[in-house]
Amino acid sequence: MKRLRIITLNIAHGRGITPIQGITSSRKIRVNLRKIASLLTTVDPDIVAFQEIDEKARWSGNFDHLDYLRVHAGFPHAAFGINNRRHGILNLTYGNAFLSKHPISHTETVVFGRKKIGEKGFFFAEIEFQGKIIPVINLHLHASSRAQRMSQIENLSTWLKQKTSLEGKRWSISPIVCGDFNNSNQRDDATASLWSQLSVYGDYLVRPINEATFPSPFPRRRLDFIFIPAECRAVECKVIKTIISDHCPVMVEFSLS
Repeated sequence: MKRLRIITLNIAHGRGITPIQGITSSRKIRVNLRKIASLLTTVDPDIVAFQEIDEKARWSGNFDHLDYLRVHAGFPHAAFGINNRRHGILNLTYGNAFLSKHPISHTETVVFGRKKIGEKGFFFAEIEFQGKIIPVINLHLHASSRAQRMSQIENLSTWLKQKTSLEGKRWSISPIVCGDFNNSNQRDDATASLWSQLSVYGDYLVRPINEATFPSPFPRRRLDFIFIPAECRAVECKVIKTIISDHCPVMVEFSLS
């Protein structure tokens, strides 16, 4: 059986490592997106989970970044989960998204609040892989408030219990959860809380274990994770050292039992 390879990456609206949004030209954003596409072509993942990816935003060139990546990286399937939408002169639309080599049969977006900018959320997808239904959750948590992160994890946990009760019998494995958690798993915060709450579905691995993912030029903090359920075997993980974003991509590969 083919092994499944997944990447999670906060794409930082396509601006690379530029710290201020809105000062990068549309041309440079396209160049950076092509670098991301080239990396994806090289490492050849089955599924890519993006955070902070723009559907259409004035501050990042006013074009669909996901479709641009889909075309240049050669993925047949893509889906957007919008967390933020603002109309007018300073329009923006962005959130989480998936690229996939395999059909995406169902998606659902949950936004944690009602702000028009800066809002976080998670994007759920069912992906068909070799006759199996693989549930994947692409998560982005609040950057500066532990209280909000903990509340967001409770929101996710409640939703997941309801979703599992309704749809879980169709899934081939327990849900994979990945994304930008904006905190380490080695302190009393949202990542550790999610790990504990996922235990009701079985024993989960959390990767990476030691490698930092942020900021990408000189990584010091581990903010990006993939939670891998017990049905996954021979798990391998790699943090890809690159400066295509301020976060480094995290890649896992595994076999299904």
